[in-house]
Amino acid sequence: MPELPEVETIVNALEREMTGENFTKIETFIDVIRYPLTLHKEPELLNSKIVTVRRRARYIIIELANLHAVVIHLGMSGSIRIVPQNEARKKHEHVLFYLSNGQTMRFDCPRRFGFIKTCSLPTAGAQPPFLHDLGVEPLSPKFTGHYFKTQTAKRRGAVKNLLMNNSIVVGVGNIYVAEAMFAAGIRPDRLGSSLTEDECKKLVAEVKKVLRQSIKAGGTTFSDYRQIDGSEGKFVRELKIYGRAGEPCLKCNTEIIKSIIGGRSSFTCHKCQK
Repeated sequence: MPELPEVETIVNALEREMTGENFTKIETFIDVIRYPLTLHKEPELLNSKIVTVRRRARYIIIELANLHAVVIHLGMSGSIRIVPQNEARKKHEHVLFYLSNGQTMRFDCPRRFGFIKTCSLPTAGAQPPFLHDLGVEPLSPKFTGHYFKTQTAKRRGAVKNLLMNNSIVVGVGNIYVAEAMFAAGIRPDRLGSSLTEDECKKLVAEVKKVLRQSIKAGGTTFSDYRQIDGSEGKFVRELKIYGRAGEPCLKCNTEIIKSIIGGRSSFTCHKCQK
């Protein structure tokens, strides 16, 4: 699943390509992905300037000058590309947005777990109403060690699961939790309530660091994820622990152990992580 760095990479590229343009036509080639597709029946999406493309958690928000917005979630395997209008449509490109500059934005979703919703915004720059219950952004000043300590202190469960709880902090997916917890020297199965404030500060700092490193590298590609030009994310080359079960730890040479925490694969060095 594309995580925060992958979505941020896509948003940054779309912002450069689409800001100031209009949607002139929208075509859908399937009735339902996760939710019904009705964009081709919504004239308010056409011929209004795209004022910004931004991210909230793993959601892509395309805001129009008339305060309507298109909200995209890539699901497990979704991708977006920008190509000329005359380029042949791929099999799973279920939605085509025609742009006033002669390009198209195409939403590809083979497994149909992604979705596209539309909404009205109360004011320019406002969040879509259905996203109001999300937690803080991990790269924002609000995500601090003290904040995370207050959240872990009042909840039960493993640290890993708390970092992936979108009501606490958004968009920190499995890959980046593994990398941050390894860098911070904290086991993913530890009870969140057992963390000291200093440990929380260190973990938060490593989360921010690994996310920024991945954004700089264009995200992480294992199979499906692609940037809008079709290129792969390069952060996979920098992974220190994720996906390395049975291999020696890069710090101490101890074997990396794989386990399941919260239904997700987890990777731990029992010497470096306490």
